[in-house]
Amino acid sequence: MTHSPNPLLSTQFRIPFHLIKAEHVESGIREALAVAQTEIDDLAVQSGTATWKNTIEALDAITERLGRCIVPASHLVSVAETPELREAYNAVLPEMSAFWSSLPLNAALWERVKAFAQTSEAVALTGTRKRHLMKTVRDFRRAGADLGEQDKERLQELTVELATLQQQFSENVLDATAAYELNITDDVRLEGVPEAALNRARAKAEEEGLSGWLLTLDYPSVEPILKHCQDRELRREIHHAFVTRCRDGEFDNRPLLARILRLRDEVASVLGYASFPDYVLEDRMARKGERAIEFEHEMVDRTRPYWRRDVDQLRSFAAEIGIDEVEPWDASFVMEALRKSRFDIDDEALRPYFPLDQVLDGLFSVVRRTFGFRVEKREIEELWHADAKYYEIFDESDELLGAFYTDWFPRKEKRPGAWMHDFITGGPREDGFSPHLGVICGNFTPSDGDGPALLTHREVETTFHEFGHLLHHCTSRVEVAGLSGIHVAWDWVELPSQLMENWTWEREALDLFARHHESGDLLPDELFDRMVAARRYMGGWAQMRQLSLGTVDLALHNELAPKLRADAPKADDETLDEHQGHEVMAFGESRFADFAAQPRFAELHGLTTFTHLFAGGYAAGYYSYLWSEVLDADAFTRFKKEGVFNRDTGRSYVDSILSRGDSADPEDLFREFMGRDPDAGALLERNLGPLSA
Repeated sequence: MTHSPNPLLSTQFRIPFHLIKAEHVESGIREALAVAQTEIDDLAVQSGTATWKNTIEALDAITERLGRCIVPASHLVSVAETPELREAYNAVLPEMSAFWSSLPLNAALWERVKAFAQTSEAVALTGTRKRHLMKTVRDFRRAGADLGEQDKERLQELTVELATLQQQFSENVLDATAAYELNITDDVRLEGVPEAALNRARAKAEEEGLSGWLLTLDYPSVEPILKHCQDRELRREIHHAFVTRCRDGEFDNRPLLARILRLRDEVASVLGYASFPDYVLEDRMARKGERAIEFEHEMVDRTRPYWRRDVDQLRSFAAEIGIDEVEPWDASFVMEALRKSRFDIDDEALRPYFPLDQVLDGLFSVVRRTFGFRVEKREIEELWHADAKYYEIFDESDELLGAFYTDWFPRKEKRPGAWMHDFITGGPREDGFSPHLGVICGNFTPSDGDGPALLTHREVETTFHEFGHLLHHCTSRVEVAGLSGIHVAWDWVELPSQLMENWTWEREALDLFARHHESGDLLPDELFDRMVAARRYMGGWAQMRQLSLGTVDLALHNELAPKLRADAPKADDETLDEHQGHEVMAFGESRFADFAAQPRFAELHGLTTFTHLFAGGYAAGYYSYLWSEVLDADAFTRFKKEGVFNRDTGRSYVDSILSRGDSADPEDLFREFMGRDPDAGALLERNLGPLSA
């Protein structure tokens, strides 16, 4: 452990987030980059026989040390951004991208890796080390190691530019979200909105020195308006503002859509792939873009009858309550009204039973009973915000497996959505087990006053989901960090997270935490029964929405991106991105139309704020959510059969999947746990049920 005057360079396990300031970012990251580059140069030209220890292990150690410096800064940009922090991070982002992209393009380093791969030591490798060497060699080639110098130079330029553009895309979404405020002073306009949401909006107004209620584009503010507000015009205004963020003005992302797609297609072309999906999916379960497209189309065909049923029911009920044509800003409102009418239940009826701290205690109880892991909260000072908390996780022998932070509530300086991120990857080492470190974040409904934060059941699902990722990371026992935890194929990584959601639907599990925050009463049987009865409600609509996103993602990268790149030389450079940005928007509208209840749903698509595709890691891979859902629904059938708290089943899952990371092919790990290949039938039964329902 070292302590540096620059806290970003500290190697202590608990990252000193409370000390890291914007002024530390440029100097700290540049120093770490310089050290790493010197170490790489020394590694590449060292004499003597290449061995596992002095080549593969040494390379991994260099990149791991650098990553530990960069990760805290990138995390703070996500949760505690300031103008100064953004400026500092963006200043070094091109240098970081250049370093990472330069590694496989370093001819001397590549020759050393190849030299080791041909040694008798390498040939004799087995298990995890053999797999890691194979993937290291393949990753070098996939990143351009065998390219000529001109192509290497172009590839590095593309990588740096893409990193900058994707960061800009994310910042535009954050800024556009934060920039919008709507001050409502007439309470009639808010008729139907739950009291808790009104209290939060009133508190926001007071913070700004305003009267009335202040609405924002944070999802906990948007959702109650769209679901419950009787004022159709207000629903329209909020919905339109939410889905059209970054469509024009200062934060316009449309030109970025086009440029990002063109550059990704060029990356694939330079590397010798027929398409960007083929490049991306080569090391995933789907293997090729064509297989992912086939999967989407097959699931669309199986889902569409259920979707049509749901659309017809939505239209019919809308007419009953005086809405002749269901517009996008009506959909959530009508769905919620129909759900309440049919099942006598809505999200607000369940909230009192799901205070956040109680949900977390229940989650930890489920994990202890099922998998044998114990979670303990710790009071520490090394935090970035008062909302952040710190926990440790232990196995049954009281060995510390890892630690993690949580940060659950929205702030202007925090990006939207929910996510898990790994900070430190530990695992078995020569001197014993090294613990893991990670974080889970959300943007849940905060408290409306002195009481606890009360969650919707969907937010409860999200809590369990992100903790599933965290378990995958913190319980990994793979000796090679690059194959540990969540460092797996993207269409496998969602299995552990989505599997955890299933416990939020089981009575035995809910009884551990679903208690009224005031009375302490358990969730009543009749309310639980109505909740379960409503589980498949609008299942066709929800599944088709997921399929629309995955299908359009693949079409953008497989069909449109090559066309944009081919047309680029014919266009005026000054207006190219702007012109093609409109083309991307039109393409998106045309393809979303296949999944739209009426044209305006397609017109008001959300590509300009789709950070998963244009600022994250799901480009050409959004299908993986539903792919993994097939796996999780099928895997949970074993728990249902053998007992949701069955320790033998839980142990088998930990041993076969959770602790194994990418130490074997995902298909083999699934077969080890289930004894067979996956069956999509479980997903269709869980989400859709009989068509007549």
